[in-house]
Amino acid sequence: MVFLPGLGTGHSLQPSLDVTSNVCQEDPKSMPHSRYLPERMGTAKIEPRGRFEAGSYQSFTLTYTAGYFGIDDTGSIKIVHRFASDMGRPQFDDPAAANYVTAEASNEAVLHLEYDTKRNIRPWDKTLYIKVLRGFLREGDQIVVRFGDPRQGSPGMRIQTFCEHSFEFRVLVDAIATYNYVELPDQPEISIVPGEPVLWKAVLPTERCVDDSFRLCLKGEDRWGNPSDQCRQQFKLRASMPVDGLPHSVSFTPGAFSLIIKELKVTTPGNLCIELIDNEDQITATSNPMRIAKKMSVRPYWGDLHGQSEETIGTNSARDFHLFARDCAFLDATAHQGNDFQITRHFWQQLNELTREFNRDGRFIAFPGYEWSGNTGLGGDRNVLYKREGQQIHRSSHALVDDLSDIDTDANSAEELFSAIKDEDCVVFAHIGGRYADIRIAHSVRLERSVEVHSAWGTFEWLIEDAIQQGYRVGIVANSDGHKGRPGASHPGATKFGAYGGLTCMLAPELTRDGLFEALRRRHHYATTGCRMILDTRVQFEQMAQVFEDDPHLGSMQSNPAKTAMMGDIAQCAEREVTLLIDVHASAPVERIEIRNGTQVLEIFRPYTEEELGRRIRVIWEGSEYRGRGRETIWDGAANLSGNAFMQVKPINRYNLDKKFEQTSHQVAWEALTTGGFGGFEAWLAEPDEGTLTIDTPLVEAEIPIKNIGRDDLIYDAGGISRRVRIFRMPDENLQTRLRLERRIPLQRGQDDALYICLTQEDGHVIWSSPIYLIQQVT
Repeated sequence: MVFLPGLGTGHSLQPSLDVTSNVCQEDPKSMPHSRYLPERMGTAKIEPRGRFEAGSYQSFTLTYTAGYFGIDDTGSIKIVHRFASDMGRPQFDDPAAANYVTAEASNEAVLHLEYDTKRNIRPWDKTLYIKVLRGFLREGDQIVVRFGDPRQGSPGMRIQTFCEHSFEFRVLVDAIATYNYVELPDQPEISIVPGEPVLWKAVLPTERCVDDSFRLCLKGEDRWGNPSDQCRQQFKLRASMPVDGLPHSVSFTPGAFSLIIKELKVTTPGNLCIELIDNEDQITATSNPMRIAKKMSVRPYWGDLHGQSEETIGTNSARDFHLFARDCAFLDATAHQGNDFQITRHFWQQLNELTREFNRDGRFIAFPGYEWSGNTGLGGDRNVLYKREGQQIHRSSHALVDDLSDIDTDANSAEELFSAIKDEDCVVFAHIGGRYADIRIAHSVRLERSVEVHSAWGTFEWLIEDAIQQGYRVGIVANSDGHKGRPGASHPGATKFGAYGGLTCMLAPELTRDGLFEALRRRHHYATTGCRMILDTRVQFEQMAQVFEDDPHLGSMQSNPAKTAMMGDIAQCAEREVTLLIDVHASAPVERIEIRNGTQVLEIFRPYTEEELGRRIRVIWEGSEYRGRGRETIWDGAANLSGNAFMQVKPINRYNLDKKFEQTSHQVAWEALTTGGFGGFEAWLAEPDEGTLTIDTPLVEAEIPIKNIGRDDLIYDAGGISRRVRIFRMPDENLQTRLRLERRIPLQRGQDDALYICLTQEDGHVIWSSPIYLIQQVT
């Protein structure tokens, strides 16, 4: 065993070296990839090859064989994976643990290993770096890398949790020790496929008229949220009201990712849910609620208007993206939103061709567009949706686009973007991703119609507050910004993406581009963290009010007299008080509804009384560190119960199955993080009022007598942005999914009223209505 000065004891160097250190001081992103003689840089192969279940543990051997140049002393190779991949993080210290990685040189050269999530050019950021530290390689010499090396007991490498047709172990070679890498011309790859179904989904339209034809869409998902093609089960179907054309039972066929029953019809008004019943007469799944009405002026259409594919920073192709949205997520609409600085002219043309191909009025709407990905200091991320193909892309930069022939079309700041597209038929919404939109420094009343409150990156209610404080009249959307190839059903997997992807429900008279575009322009939509439910909010006036066709901030604007205003409307009235009507049919029992006016919470409504409280308590952790990329808050900890016992415990918003959640009769222990949203657990206690609950997390430590836990939140603040622990009590069972509320709301003087709600379901999903903006009429 050899020790070198500067490495310290324990950093051994030998032919099979599996340590981490900071010896390499080169800037890992300072040089672009070279195109110098890739055919002379060697070859790489992976064994075994084939199809592997998402999220499973596997062992792979990657063999790199040096080419004509060999690898010189201090030269290196990189084995890189996509930014989106959530494959287990390679580790070099514990040979019996998961994700153990080793490397050996066939000529016994000494190798040095490091792993860095940002050591290569995006989207291939995640890098296993292997340096020839002593010695060199000649042509034909090999470096053998074992991912999940099983020889000393490792269970293997936990491969990524989502499906990918061609998952690459991309190899780059610095043969001449210049730190200028060449990609091999042929890359080793495997296929990642779904596992057996463990969860079943039944999706109905949200509202239809009597005698309208509709579909019931069914699928099974594996433990990581991938639609499974291994479904072979049979289910009985049970509807809450008569449905013409609904079979008594259905059978899934292996090889298919979904089962769709068409030409269904309901002949009377009502509320429909359909249950899947297994062979043991147990309810396996319940559909989202569907309302059947005699007539309706607008209908709800569901979209995920923000996601990416492998051509930028996502997974699988842009064609796969649209196919998944339509056929596996059962969306009504979608929009591919690649980072603009990765979209070449050729890819922009391809995206326009794809949206033109997939767009079918009455069936599925595909919008052309892109994510304008400017630095936060220049305005931050914006999503641009065009109504028609053939528009110019105005990139925030050409950072990863080599062809500079159209650089004069760039818009480097948000202000420049708004100026460049001011005459285009498009809408914009502000987005929080790695970069965050700073709408305080740039905003367009004509173009920027909404803010994205939720995505797979987390939940960002502060963006709504920013808009309201600035006096903007914006709607609220939620989408996935999914990078894992699952628009509309974007499970976060096992990376730092902290949330299930959101959905936007657009209220339009018809499923056409024109109809949905008008809904987006007029803010006629609501946002969810991924569930499908029914929501209607309206303001009722006693006297005739004026509802504007567009924002009066744009100048003199046509208006129409009306006695009601729907979500998203801007209206002017002379009244001091108005009636807010709230109509909810949730997809799970309602935990609470916050009724808000701007940044003020007017009321927290809970569908149960103090007298109905039981033995069930909820412990919630939530919030974020700050607005930027490092917003993750770690909540790893435990809840200990003395003088009582946990009878049953259920996690809330636990999507990363790699993170522990363990229960005994007196303790719940967990690993968890939040990125603006919330997680937690609910517990049924043996005794309703006995004992003490002790919370122990890195940010909050508290001792709470159980008798002090009531209907209202006990709040333990932890700084950051709405970062805190909340504890409260609920009934042992809450069945309230359908609610109609009516509230008299006093209006403010001297400023807009922005009336909207935020609803939380017991299953952890959250729903926001777009505000109704009320302007006081000057008398």
